[in-house]
Amino acid sequence: MLVYIYLSLIMSLAGMIVFAAKRKHLLTMLLSLEFIVVSIYFNMFIYFSQMSYEYFFSMIFLTMSVCEGALGLSVLVSMIRNHGNDYILTFSSLW
Repeated sequence: MLVYIYLSLIMSLAGMIVFAAKRKHLLTMLLSLEFIVVSIYFNMFIYFSQMSYEYFFSMIFLTMSVCEGALGLSVLVSMIRNHGNDYILTFSSLW
C-alpha cells in the first residue's frame, strides 16, 4: 500500500512540474491540471480504502473535477475563437 502512496505523490509532483514548465500553451496547462486532479483522486481512493470509509466524497470530487474540466475547455475554445491560437502571451493585454 505504501507503493501506491508514493506513486500518487510522484504523479502529483510530475503534474506540477509540467504545469510550471509548459506554461506557454493553455492546452498543456489544462492537461497537466487534469493529471493533478486524477492523481489527487487516486490518493483519496487509496486513503478511503485504507480507512474503510465510504466513497461518497470521491464522487463529489469527481463531479467538481468534471465541471472544472468543462470550464477549462470552454475558456480554451473561446480563446481560440477570439485570438486564433492558445498562446498565453497573446491572451495577455500587457503586450
